[in-house]
Amino acid sequence: MFKLFRENVRIAMGSIRTQLLRTILTVLIIAIGITALVGILTVVSALENTISSDFASMGANTFNINQYENTSRRRGGEEREIINPIISYPEAVMFMNKYKYPLTETSVSFTATSAAEVKYEATKTDPENTIVGVDEHFLTNSGLETSLGRNFTGFDIQNNSYSCIVGSDFQKGLLKDMNPIDKIISIRGAKFKVIGVLKEKGSTFGNSQDLRVLIPIQVARSLFTAPKINYTMSIMVAKKEMLDQAIDDANNTMRRVRKLSPVQDNNFAVVRSDDLINRILGITKYLGMASWLIGIITVLGSSIALMNIMIVSVTERTREIGVRKALGAKRSTIAFQFFIETLLIGQLGGLVGIIFGIAIGFTLATAMSFVFVIPWGAIMAAFITSFIVAVVSGLYPAIKAAYLDPIEALRYE
Repeated sequence: MFKLFRENVRIAMGSIRTQLLRTILTVLIIAIGITALVGILTVVSALENTISSDFASMGANTFNINQYENTSRRRGGEEREIINPIISYPEAVMFMNKYKYPLTETSVSFTATSAAEVKYEATKTDPENTIVGVDEHFLTNSGLETSLGRNFTGFDIQNNSYSCIVGSDFQKGLLKDMNPIDKIISIRGAKFKVIGVLKEKGSTFGNSQDLRVLIPIQVARSLFTAPKINYTMSIMVAKKEMLDQAIDDANNTMRRVRKLSPVQDNNFAVVRSDDLINRILGITKYLGMASWLIGIITVLGSSIALMNIMIVSVTERTREIGVRKALGAKRSTIAFQFFIETLLIGQLGGLVGIIFGIAIGFTLATAMSFVFVIPWGAIMAAFITSFIVAVVSGLYPAIKAAYLDPIEALRYE
């Protein structure tokens, strides 16, 4: 059996070499479909990996309490817009004082501005820096780490020290070619001593995560006095199995802070850190389905082209088939020969398509600042798809070749 298989592979390779141009064109037709499939799946995998890396850094055992988006509800046949109130600083402090669930750590923070100008000596940045007022637990609860220096201490926060932690971009720009620790930068005329530099986070959906300056929350409140500042509470639970109970307790505590009656709906959001990831990854599933649809349509055209070429090949080699049958070749042997030839062409097309697809996916992922990963799922899908294409396309020509009448085949010119 193995000798027969090897002999059929040898004959198939000889036929492929004889019709090299036609084989190359056929391989390219199949490769185009596989390239479309693998390329899109590669970009989708890179997107999913980037989203998971960006948002999962907070960990699976944290959740936030904040104001949620505007919603619309129907009341009495009329559509009424309900706007949730902001979480004020007194409410945030009251929540911290009331929420005593075991093995939890609560952090309060707010975004003071996203358009701040930062100065160092005579040099200043563009007004595109985000200033965040934080406490000593913010870094831990947000999954952030420092590459240089240290985090805020309770002493820094309680004594309203004019110290700050800067994003990694400051080390590349404003504080370039120097050790940023203990340097004095200026924000809105106030002088801050740099005590730490955050590890690089990159961009998420075009927004840089490395142009942030973290300052003590009370200092931020004194510098940025805009009305209706919205605060966020971030809670980390030491043990993941306690997360659901901690969320329930936090929900009840915030309802007491807001003095909501049992029949009133929540006018705030309790958002788990993994909820956002799951929602976004749910969207990427549709991208994957779209890529499969595009790939299948393209591959369908490839399979029709491959079948047509193999039928032409059977017609051209009718006399050869007649000679082989006259010499005693069985129908199964003839069918197997053409089937192997189709499989070789199909797998060659799949291999070329995989290489092109990964290359295109890598290029697009790099251009969009996604974290590239080798798409093993896409590679397996491409091999299986090219195999199915070869089987479907080769079945009819192989059967047609096997059932040719040897006498008529020998007469064929």
